[in-house]
Amino acid sequence: MAYSIVAERPGGSDVLKVLEMDVPVPGEGEVLLRQTAIGVNFIDTYFRTGLYPWAVDENLVLGSEAAGVVEAVGPGVDTLRIGDRVAYTTANGSYTTHRAISAGQLVKIPDGVSDETAAAALLKGLTARYLLHDSFKVQEGQKVLFHAAAGGVGLIAGQWLAAMGLTPIGTAGGAEKCALASQNGYADVIDYRSADFVQAVRELVPEGVDVVYDSVGKDTYPGTLQCLKNHGTMVSFGQSSGPVAEFKLPDLAAGSFHVTRPVLFHFTALPGWLDTAAQQLFGLIADGSIKINVNQRFALKDAAAAHDALEGRTTTGCTVLVP
Repeated sequence: MAYSIVAERPGGSDVLKVLEMDVPVPGEGEVLLRQTAIGVNFIDTYFRTGLYPWAVDENLVLGSEAAGVVEAVGPGVDTLRIGDRVAYTTANGSYTTHRAISAGQLVKIPDGVSDETAAAALLKGLTARYLLHDSFKVQEGQKVLFHAAAGGVGLIAGQWLAAMGLTPIGTAGGAEKCALASQNGYADVIDYRSADFVQAVRELVPEGVDVVYDSVGKDTYPGTLQCLKNHGTMVSFGQSSGPVAEFKLPDLAAGSFHVTRPVLFHFTALPGWLDTAAQQLFGLIADGSIKINVNQRFALKDAAAAHDALEGRTTTGCTVLVP
């Protein structure tokens, strides 16, 4: 049976339902993908709750990344064949067993990288790539602070930074998550539940850090700015604790700070960026520089339970749904 998990309306995890469907037929430039693993991310919950706007009135298929096997090829496709293993990231639509999708959105999964790893890593790994190389290009010798260091993006970013020769500082909640972050590239990890992270950062780097990567939002602002050196940069790329409500431009005058709010899909729209970034990510995974921790697995039909775990901050690393 082919089916999707849809949100009937904006709301809590209880709005997620199973919607049976026919297996789609690929059109011009498309392939039919039988999905084998689907990544779960905070952006999925943002769409589900209505924090991010919907493109439909009801029955929104959530999900931003997945991997699978090409089962049929539509007219005009000459870059993929039946049997190819591929992965993709899009704004929505991945919580489904089968999908007709543009061949141009897909990247081939190389040998040495499993479907589950690709599905768990693509959105988060490409996010780490645009954060570290495009939003603020980290250079050797710079001081980096990364909030939510034990989350999916944080664990990849810590390893990527270590592979670049840097020694980042991370924050995480609780001893278990701090230990996990320490095993994934972070030289120092601050438990924000038991310590003032601003004071702890200033003790480690009295002059302040060059950049803070912040996906937490409300709970970490304005402390994030207080961790920066003069002319430092805050890269805001999420809001797991809620949106920052009190930001004002004069806040930046305290240290001539820079702030940016990048979005992955503005980078994937750039010609050639997706293939280059994905090849770099998969290369680092294949050679062992980046290890992907798939620490939670749920059946696709149990997507609501996966959302509850993610929003309850009980997950570490990556979470996948298996059709």
